[in-house]
Amino acid sequence: MAEAQLGYAVRTAVLTMPSSFSRFQQTRLERACAMAGLNVLRLMPEPTAVALLYAQEQQQSFNDNMGSGIEKNVLIFNAGAAFCDVAIAATAGGVSQIRALAGDSVGGYAMVQNLVNYVLKEYEPTLDEQILSRISVQLRPVAEGIMHALSTSANAVLECEIDGRKMSKNITRDEFEHVNADILKRYESLVLQCLQKAQMNVDNLDDVILVGGCSNIPAVRSLVLKACGGKQAYKGIDPLLAAVKGAAMEGAIASGITDPSGKLDLLTIQAMPHSLGFRISGDEFLPVLQKNGAIPARRDVLVTTSHDNQSEALIVVYEGESKKASENHLLGFFKVTGIPHAKKGIPLINICMDVDASDVLRVVVGVCMPDIEKPVVPLMEVRMPTIDDGHGWCAEAIQSKYGSLLDLNFLPPPKHSGTSA
Repeated sequence: MAEAQLGYAVRTAVLTMPSSFSRFQQTRLERACAMAGLNVLRLMPEPTAVALLYAQEQQQSFNDNMGSGIEKNVLIFNAGAAFCDVAIAATAGGVSQIRALAGDSVGGYAMVQNLVNYVLKEYEPTLDEQILSRISVQLRPVAEGIMHALSTSANAVLECEIDGRKMSKNITRDEFEHVNADILKRYESLVLQCLQKAQMNVDNLDDVILVGGCSNIPAVRSLVLKACGGKQAYKGIDPLLAAVKGAAMEGAIASGITDPSGKLDLLTIQAMPHSLGFRISGDEFLPVLQKNGAIPARRDVLVTTSHDNQSEALIVVYEGESKKASENHLLGFFKVTGIPHAKKGIPLINICMDVDASDVLRVVVGVCMPDIEKPVVPLMEVRMPTIDDGHGWCAEAIQSKYGSLLDLNFLPPPKHSGTSA
């Protein structure tokens, strides 16, 4: 479509994605683009793209009024077909910083399916499972039309003929909201969670932006605005085009395109969508870079051996929020060898996690001994992820192959006692 509109081939793209996407899902997007002959210039969460567009509009407004950019806090609620994202951003002078992100893989698709199940409930006693399954698939487009109609009307009539069966049912907006009550609660929870993570009160919000197809559903709009203290929705952005326009702007900026009027003097500071860390003894997950931290980010932690004369260590990198490493997303692993023989707890293993401005994760590991200044093992740098999702490796397989002999123990930083004058 883009090539038909532009009249020439497109070879570079900026992709937007749900903030809940894992690094494996991001990798799959990039691979799909490569197969289509596209080079991925940037990958950005959809709320980040919307925040960039909002920052540009605010900057333009200030420039038109000969003013200076004051900081404004905005909550962005983005609900699409299969996901829901919430972000809080602070913008000032063309700079937009994501303060917090929250996401869930539920959207309009699930709402339509709930409506289908509700309609078919009265037919369940008379039809076998195979027929119900087939009718369910055929009924989906009709139910989707009903969902759209209920966004503007208090009721809608579902009428269709499927497999020779005539179906007719009047569905009210209240019924639709009832069958989707759990999803609506999850949406509300995401808004409250994002406010909490950003350590922000609703009184500090200047604007609330509702984007995505599901933002047109009255119950969704109502609960989001109510959770934001009864504020009115921001009307300066097209809810269906916001992410696309923001991505186009990011593409122009990343490509080095300049604008004499200053419309592209913009910067977005992204936030970490998931915590990043590694496994230590006892299947414990040690987060190194925390969720919602600013990108780029870099942090070092010290660990040590868990057994006497341990000459090797396995660095197993995960992404997620669970305290148990095996419940998070496995990104990859590698082995550090050549650790000098010593009692457990003596070798010092420094693990550095670095995420650059392009959201590329690198893990750097070095080994030192207390009485030797230089590293006793050459520094290792590994870009993550190193494995394909679904390739067969999992926490159980790693445990089966390596056991606990290569486990590590965390060395907390020393506490500095303060002195009073």
